[in-house]
Amino acid sequence: MDFNELQSAWNNDHPNPASLPNNLDRIQSANTPLDRIKKNLKNEFVYQIISIIFLGFLPLFYGFPAQAYAIFYLLFSIFVAVCIYYLVKLYIFYRRLGKTTLSTKDSLYETYYDILLHMELYKTFGFALTPFVILFLLGILYLKMPDFFQTGTDNHTFLLATFSIVTFSMLFMGIVLEWWVHHFYGKYAREMRKVIDQLKEE
Repeated sequence: MDFNELQSAWNNDHPNPASLPNNLDRIQSANTPLDRIKKNLKNEFVYQIISIIFLGFLPLFYGFPAQAYAIFYLLFSIFVAVCIYYLVKLYIFYRRLGKTTLSTKDSLYETYYDILLHMELYKTFGFALTPFVILFLLGILYLKMPDFFQTGTDNHTFLLATFSIVTFSMLFMGIVLEWWVHHFYGKYAREMRKVIDQLKEE
C-alpha cells in the first residue's frame, strides 16, 4: 500500500465534523436576555445591602426619641433577618445562573423555569417586607402626630387613617413589585420563552 492509499484510508476513517444543529444558534440567542437578568441580579443585590445599611440609620435622620430606639432596632433586627434569608437565596440563584450554559433545549427549559420560580420568590420577598413598611409609616405618623394616637380606638379618624395606611401600603407594594419584577426580569424571561416556542415549532 503506497502513501496515497494510506492517506485515502486515513481520510475515510476521519469524516468531516458534523455540522452544528440548526437550532443551536437559536438556543444561544437566549444568552443575551440571560446576561441581562444576571446583571440586574448583581446590581440589585448590592443595592439591597446598601439600602439595609441606610435603613439602620433612620432613627438618626428622623430624630427618633431615645425611647423609640429599642422598638425600632427590635423590628429592624427582624427585618434584617428576613432580608438575609431571601438575599442568600437570590445570591445562590445568581451563582447558579453564572454557571449556566445554554447549549441544549433541556438547559434552556430548566433555566427559564428556574427564573420564573425566582421571580415569584422575589415577589414573596417584597410582600414579606410590607409589614415593616406599614409599621414604619405608623411610627412616623406617631412621631409627627402623637396626640392623634392618644385619642383612643373609638376615634373614627384614627381607625380610618390606620386602615388607609395598611390598605395603601399593600396595594402600593403589590403594584411596585409587579412592575419591578416585570421591568428587570419578566421581559427578559419572555424573550427566552419566545426562543422556547420557536424550538417547539421545529
